[in-house]
Amino acid sequence: MAQSQARGSQPLAWEKPVGSARTRSAARRLPFLIGGIVILAAVAFLIASGTIAGARFFITVDEVVNDSAYAGQSVRVAGAVIGDTITYDAENLLITFTVAHIPEQFDDLAAALHEAVGDANATQMRVVVENTVKPELLQHEAQAIMTGRLGADGVFYASELNLKCPTRFIEAGPAHEAVSPDSALPADHPSPADGAGA
Repeated sequence: MAQSQARGSQPLAWEKPVGSARTRSAARRLPFLIGGIVILAAVAFLIASGTIAGARFFITVDEVVNDSAYAGQSVRVAGAVIGDTITYDAENLLITFTVAHIPEQFDDLAAALHEAVGDANATQMRVVVENTVKPELLQHEAQAIMTGRLGADGVFYASELNLKCPTRFIEAGPAHEAVSPDSALPADHPSPADGAGA
């Protein structure tokens, strides 16, 4: 120590300078700090863009048919099934049907589907679903939510088909009678409850 004082304020070769250790450690932390901020900003951007993109579950038939930006793009579309257009080829597992435009906002899904199917001026779109067995819910006034692409021929080629039939969930009330499966059978047809099917 006496030598250190004798030379003045210069440290010996084996002594660490007091201020430089802090400067070096701060300089080493700076790239990690910048990297952390960049990662946090990227995560925040992905969350925000995912939330905005996912805010709409599907787009409408009007948007797909009338906006050429959707042509060839994979999109999720919802529409009201027009029952008399449904065809099913069981041998080739090919379903075709037409959907009508339903508005984005509605109070009663069943009423919106009924109005869309009955509206002659509603935008319609032909749909083809391949390699799929015909779902039981594919019927008149069902809501079809489809994922697929609009072809150049104006036909929507669906790779995924989900259906909602709101009339199946209406409880029997004064205006609706509960119908048992056997009540739809003809009078001369034996019912499973009679033991004829066993």
